[in-house]
Amino acid sequence: MTYNQASMDALRARGDELADATVATLFERGEVGKFNTLMRYVSTVGQDLPEGLPDVAREYLHQTGTPPDWVDWSEMEKARLFFIDNNVHVSTALSFASMPACYVVPHVAKLLSATHSLNYPAKRMAETGQFTVYLMRPDAFEAGSRFIPAVQKVRLLHASIRHHLKREGRWDTATLGTPICQEDLIGGQMMFSIQVLDALHRLGVHMSNEGADAYYYAWRVVGAMLGVDQDHVPEDLHQARAFSDLYMTRHMGPSEEGVRLTRRLIDLYEEVVPGTLFDPVVSGLIRYLIGDTCADWLGVPRSNWDTVVKAAPALLGVLETIEDGSPLAAWALDRVGHLTSMLELSSLTRGRVMHYAIPEQLKKDFGVGTAIPPKSRWTPPPATIGLGQ
Repeated sequence: MTYNQASMDALRARGDELADATVATLFERGEVGKFNTLMRYVSTVGQDLPEGLPDVAREYLHQTGTPPDWVDWSEMEKARLFFIDNNVHVSTALSFASMPACYVVPHVAKLLSATHSLNYPAKRMAETGQFTVYLMRPDAFEAGSRFIPAVQKVRLLHASIRHHLKREGRWDTATLGTPICQEDLIGGQMMFSIQVLDALHRLGVHMSNEGADAYYYAWRVVGAMLGVDQDHVPEDLHQARAFSDLYMTRHMGPSEEGVRLTRRLIDLYEEVVPGTLFDPVVSGLIRYLIGDTCADWLGVPRSNWDTVVKAAPALLGVLETIEDGSPLAAWALDRVGHLTSMLELSSLTRGRVMHYAIPEQLKKDFGVGTAIPPKSRWTPPPATIGLGQ
C-alpha cells in the first residue's frame, strides 16, 4: 500500500461511522447517563447485558462483541509470549516514547488537553497500561475477559469526544480535520506498535523478527476492533514504517500543550522514582528515546544524566544475553518484569478498574510463559524515502 499527502488528507475527514451514529443517538435521546450507569457493571465477556440498556447501545455491543474473523490465533499467541518476555521494556517504551510521541503532534496534544485534565496524566497512562495488559492475557477473547468490553467502551469514548468537539465548536475541523479521525487512529496504532518496537531496539532489547511481527499484528487486531478502516491500515512493519514516517513528518512540531503534557508526565514518574537523586533519569530516558529535536520541542530538560542514560542499551544487552542463554534466568527476569509492570500499573490505577465512560460534557476537570526463540534479531525497517512525494 502506498501512502501520500492526498491519501492521508482523505483519512483526516473520516471518523467511525458505527460508533459515531451510536453516540449521536444516545445523546439525542438523553440516554448517555443511563448507558454509563448500566455499563459500569458490564466489564467482562459473557456477562448478560443489563435490563434497560438502550436499544442502540445493545445493537452496537452485539456488532462489536467479537474479534475480526481474519484473526490468526497463532500470531496472537506469539504476541502474548513476546509481551511476557518484554513487558517491563514495553511499559517503558509506552511511557517514555509513545506518550511523548503523541505530545509532539500538536493537534493530538491539543485534543488530549481538551479532553483530559493536564494535572492528572496518571489516568491516561493507567488506561493505556491496563488496556495493554488486558490485550496480552491468554484469555483476552474468551468468556470472563475484560479486553473486549474495554475496546467497546474506548471506541465509544472516541466517538463522544468527536461529538462534543464538533457540537460545541471547540475544534477547527477545516484546519485540523475530524477529531480522532482515521489518520489519527492509524497514527495512534503506529505509536503503540512500531514506535514501541523502535524504542525497544534503541534500548538494546533482543527481539526476533517473529516476535516483532506478532506484536505489530496484535495491534492490527486492536485497530480493527477500535474502528480503524482496514482498507487503509498498514499490513506489515514495512508499510507501518512508511505510514509512521509520513504521519509524523506531516504533523510533528512544538506546541504549548505538548510542553505542558510532557511536564506533567515527567512530574508523574519523578514521583514514582524514590528520592530525588535519580529524578533526571526520567527526562534523560525520554530525550534518549525520542531524540533531541522532539525533546526540545516538548521542553524536556537536559542534565548530566542524559549521557548516563545512553549506557542503558549496554546494560540491557548484558541482561538480555544472560536471559537468552539460560532458561532459568529467562524465567526469573520475566517474573521480575511482570511484577515491576504490575507495580507500576497498580500505582497509576490505585487499585481501580478504568471504566472508560462516555463524558456527558467536556467538564472543566477534563481541561474544558516461554519466550519466542530468537531465530533472527529484529531491526527496524529503514526510514522511507521521498516522504512528501
